[in-house]
Amino acid sequence: MNAVATRSRGPVRHAAAPRTWRARLMRGRFTIARRAVQVLVLLAFIGTVHWGWTVAGQPLLSGNLSASSFAGTVPLADPFAVLQMLAAGQPLAADVLIGAAVVTAFFGVLAGRSFCAWVCPMNLVTDAAAWTRRRLSVPGDLVHLLARSRYIVLALALLLSALTGLAAFDWISPVAALHRELIYGAGLGLLGAAGIFLLDAFVLKHGWCGHLCPLGAFHAVIARPARLRVAFDDATCTHCGDCVKVCPEPRVLNFAEAAERSAVAPGECTQCGRCVAICPENSLSFALRSHARRVESPSNPGEPR
Repeated sequence: MNAVATRSRGPVRHAAAPRTWRARLMRGRFTIARRAVQVLVLLAFIGTVHWGWTVAGQPLLSGNLSASSFAGTVPLADPFAVLQMLAAGQPLAADVLIGAAVVTAFFGVLAGRSFCAWVCPMNLVTDAAAWTRRRLSVPGDLVHLLARSRYIVLALALLLSALTGLAAFDWISPVAALHRELIYGAGLGLLGAAGIFLLDAFVLKHGWCGHLCPLGAFHAVIARPARLRVAFDDATCTHCGDCVKVCPEPRVLNFAEAAERSAVAPGECTQCGRCVAICPENSLSFALRSHARRVESPSNPGEPR
């Protein structure tokens, strides 16, 4: 996990390259599942707009990632966009506020930061950039940013929203632009996506999601109490480091902290499942928070960390 193993328990066994189709499917099962979810979400929007898909006589999924409605009855809204609009002093309809609460509750209480890996259309671009970077053996980063620089961008987005009276990031968001481009076409959304691809592939590893995206930072904040975690079995882990190599957020993989919690710390983790699929010892798995053992804080005995 965080860097190189500091101790070993017998021979370190790295994950062998899959030799059969079954093994490849098992290794890539979470990537396949993520792609299926991303495509299905996009298809729901596209089918509603272009082919009139309905459920119970109502549009299946109308709108976009900023604000939408499922089956004409369940409002959905990007809580970060809503927070920017509130900072800008814009009046908001009740259904928008309810939609933001629904999304916040889903990711904040249950699914964690899974939006970034399982729903966000930009994940397709950044994963393609990461694959290109590996295939071309691109050397070290051309620029260096603070590990938490995306939180600075998050704060700036809210500050600019308050100063300008506009939802600052949502107004220029390459994520929203790409989503609109994929649904409606005839826009400039692909230009922003191309820029992020070049950034991640040739300038800064995991540059957008790992260092710049304020939407990802926002989801990391609300995800901290979420129940879905990557559980960690310290007794079986040999600290081979395979999980670190595939993790898009390697700074969240900390052996000591995960051993104490029996799980990877929530928030920064995108629940992408790469570490779970590649672990040769099956030391990592998805589990709900209630399944992880409680660890008392030394400063507050009886309180879970």
